[in-house]
Amino acid sequence: MIGRLRGVIAVKQPPALLLDVAGVGYEIEAPMSTFYELPEVGREVTLHTHLAIKEDAHSLYGFAQQSERTLFRALIKVSGVGAKTALSVLSGISVDDFARVIQRGDLAALQRVPGIGKKTAERLLVEMKDKVDGGALGPASLGGPRAAVPNDPVAEASVALQSLGYKPQEVSKLVQAVAETGDSAETIIRKALKSALRTG
Repeated sequence: MIGRLRGVIAVKQPPALLLDVAGVGYEIEAPMSTFYELPEVGREVTLHTHLAIKEDAHSLYGFAQQSERTLFRALIKVSGVGAKTALSVLSGISVDDFARVIQRGDLAALQRVPGIGKKTAERLLVEMKDKVDGGALGPASLGGPRAAVPNDPVAEASVALQSLGYKPQEVSKLVQAVAETGDSAETIIRKALKSALRTG
């Protein structure tokens, strides 16, 4: 199991990055919460990682904080929640906020995350409650080839949001509503996710 990697960021195209570790390039998928903390391309970073092995693929996921990886691992154990949905949760809700959502039993907040319907949200509330109440995730406790992303913040943000599960028409509305001149792709994504989760 690959549990941690330290290397130089070679490519950064949300929600994926290429990490150069002693000459070996690791393709890693990460939630937007991690992208917000990443340094620029060419700088060194250490990521907590999770390796998922399936018959047809080995996928590597990276997280800036260990608490994010802990929540990711807990989420993918829930029936109906895959890695893509878990990344969407982490992209839109911080670990502490997720714990509060579970404690409040806020079904509506969970359903605003792409890929989570009513049944999955109900399952999350039941199965994650013990982990949150037990302190493991409580507040203060805590692949395949890709198409090239255009070097344009709005286009890059749109591609990333679609990969998180939002429909093209939803992405278009979100991005147009929040994007401002000079915004980076990560800023646009952050504002779009906040807007989407707030308005539902």
